[in-house]
Amino acid sequence: MTLLSFELPDGSTTDVQVTNLLNAGYAGREQDEVQAHIAELAELGVPGPSTTPALYPVSPYLAQQVAEVQVQHARTSGEAEWALVITAEGVLLTVACDHTDRALEVHGVAWSKNASPDVLGRKAWWLDDVRPHLDQITLKGWVGAGDTPDTLIQDSSLAALLTPDYWLEVLAERGLNKPGTVLISGTVAMTAGVDQFARSWKVELADPVTGLAVDAQYVVAEMAEPIG
Repeated sequence: MTLLSFELPDGSTTDVQVTNLLNAGYAGREQDEVQAHIAELAELGVPGPSTTPALYPVSPYLAQQVAEVQVQHARTSGEAEWALVITAEGVLLTVACDHTDRALEVHGVAWSKNASPDVLGRKAWWLDDVRPHLDQITLKGWVGAGDTPDTLIQDSSLAALLTPDYWLEVLAERGLNKPGTVLISGTVAMTAGVDQFARSWKVELADPVTGLAVDAQYVVAEMAEPIG
């Protein structure tokens, strides 16, 4: 299992041993737009879900706070998302980048989610502190051909996605609303024409009310070719 450590706005830190990791999918609030997105993906060979929104269990060790993600080939990319982290003291909100194997995705979305880590930020906020203005919090992602992400590829807000409270209810129904559970939100649209198969990724949540931001950044490194 993975031990995650988060710095809070007051300067204190809290550690969480991840016991359950789940990735939401097709989680936009406007489900008409979600269905249109499913149709677009189908044209690329990506199988659609049996229901929306979807929820994919992921191996808990894939919740990571790393500066490098190793992949097997060039057709992988991140997704800007928020993450709920349930602790004994309460629920944290942070940023996450769900790195996904796009070549594997055409064979099964759940498989592709287990091929690479969910990279989480090292800072977090208590959900209770930001819940009154959640929809104002922005969610952005950048990519770069080099080690520095410099091109905006995702630009939205939490208003585009189903709320943390929606997912907390789903977790409660499944007996998973307990310390050690991490849920990744699902993502927002990427900017057309921007190459998602990038060397570097950065994702950020920014709160205009408090002026605070949390981010995660990493580079992508291809592993050596297999032998045999």
